[in-house]
Amino acid sequence: QVQLVESGGGLVQAGGSLRLSCAASGRAFSSYAMGWFRQAPGKEREFVAAISRSGGNTYYPDSVKGRFTISRDNAKNTVYLQMNSLKPEDTAVYYCAAAWAPLIQSIVAISTRYDYWGQGTQVTVSS
Repeated sequence: QVQLVESGGGLVQAGGSLRLSCAASGRAFSSYAMGWFRQAPGKEREFVAAISRSGGNTYYPDSVKGRFTISRDNAKNTVYLQMNSLKPEDTAVYYCAAAWAPLIQSIVAISTRYDYWGQGTQVTVSS
């Protein structure tokens, strides 16, 4: 069992930055590939970023590529999402998730592959 707790959300003006954190507890954090997703009101959950167990591989959709950076610190059992140049369309609840990954460089970009989810943190970008 893995428990995930997100933090760092808030209200920011367009063009600003936020850094989200996701603290994990429970079973070996380094055994899991990690990801961030978001969901805006009335919309489907959307993939935002993924990182492999070692942190050596990352993957982003075009909507956030070049603006968002995912990273992890396995010693602190924490994954981060640095969000720069924020836009009003980035407004959503952001969730971190953990996926069991037998291969150390695996990336998981599909929500149904994730085993554990956090409760989410609200990010609001004003225009």
